[in-house]
This record gives sequence, structure tokens and C-alpha cells, in this order.
Amino acid sequence: MADRRQGRSAVTNSPAGLPTSLAYLNPIRETNMPRSQIDHITITSPTLAAGAAMVREVLGVAPHAGGEHPRMGTHNLLLRLGEEVFLEVISPNPSAPAPQRPRWFALDELEAGSRPRLATWVVRTDDIHETAAAGSEALGRIEPMQRGSLDWLITIPEDGSLPADGVGPALIEWKTGKHPAAGLPDQGLQLVRMELFHAEPERIARLLQSLGLEVEVAVRPLHNANRPYLVAHINTPAGMRILSGAGDQAATSS
Repeated sequence: MADRRQGRSAVTNSPAGLPTSLAYLNPIRETNMPRSQIDHITITSPTLAAGAAMVREVLGVAPHAGGEHPRMGTHNLLLRLGEEVFLEVISPNPSAPAPQRPRWFALDELEAGSRPRLATWVVRTDDIHETAAAGSEALGRIEPMQRGSLDWLITIPEDGSLPADGVGPALIEWKTGKHPAAGLPDQGLQLVRMELFHAEPERIARLLQSLGLEVEVAVRPLHNANRPYLVAHINTPAGMRILSGAGDQAATSS
């Protein structure tokens, strides 16, 4: 069992002595430590239509129109998962000029036939500069972004890649008073928990602790040379559903 009082990660061993999971726990903080929360999870897709169809198939509801990101040549759809949590479907915008830099969220790597997948997640902080500086590894440059009336700062690697293949989060600091999720229709969906799979679970747990993540997340070892991936457990009016970024496994019911 994990001991929350120690504010560390806890490893559970299998009968053979091999680690099966590593749960990141809320650390004991000093007042000057950064604090962060899960802000949103991101599905990348070659088109918004394909991403919307996947979300509708898995969760039973369709995401709503978001907007465009002119600097990145992308656009998105959104779905509320809580008071200050949402799901984003993002894809290249075929109507926008190609950006003069790599698109974020590794979108330039997608091909026309790529399947939508849960690719990464974003962590919210009130001071992105402090949190980024405290991180155990770099998550990208801090860039100003805008979509309609929304303004924010976000970390983006210069090459557009996903930190730790998507298991490492992006950091975001909203510059608007009301969180974007508050303006989305409430369709009874709730993000319940997340699992992160990586070949170096201790490294990922150390990163989350350095960011001051105030939510428990399961970090599990990755075997068989699979690429790292995320799993999101989402409660819906039809029951628990699971979004998975593992290969072609988009989702299952729980």
C-alpha cells in the first residue's frame, strides 16, 4: 500500500518480484513548491471528423466546436469532463496556411490514414515559469497562444514532439478568469483517473512530483518495447469508458 504521509511514489511488486505499478502520490509541500492540476487530455487526429467519430463511438456523445489556432495551423473540438477539465480533439486545419514551425502535439507526424488516439495530456498551473523551472526535465519553450477570447501560455518543444512520447504533460497557464470547461455543455462526463505507461516509470513519477501534481496518477512499467501511452477512465451516463492510446486500441468499456 502507498503511504501518503511520505509523499513519494510507491511500487507494487508481482509474485515474481517484478514491478507492476508505480502510483504517483500527492507530495508533502513547502509553501514555495509549485502546484498543478490535470487540465485536459488530448486526442490527436488527422481530421476533426475522424476524431469526433472516435469520441462519439467510445463515450456516446459528440465533442463541441472549439476554434482555430492560427500560429499552429490547427483547430479543435472540446468536451467537458469536469468543472475545470476537458477533452480536446485536435488536428491540422486544412483551411489554414502551414505554420512556419513544426505543429504542436506531433501533428506533423500524422498521415491521412492515421487513427485518432489519446496522445498526451496537459497540466494546469498558476505560474508556468516557476513550474517549468522546477520540472525534473524540460517540457518545451513557454509560448503565448490565443484562440478567440482565450489567452494562455503553454510549453511546446521546438520540434513539435511530445515530451516522453506523450506521457510527459505539457504545462498550461490560462490568462482568462473563467476556465474553458465552464463554458462547455455538461453532458454528465467525468474524468475519474489516469494511467501512464512508460519504460521508465520512476522517471515519470519524479517528473510529476517535481511539477507538484496534486492528483494521484498510476504510473506503470511498459513491457515488450511498446511505445509509451496513456489511459483515461471516464465516467459517462452509460457507465465507465476507457480511452487508451495504446496502438490501435482506442477504447473499451469498463
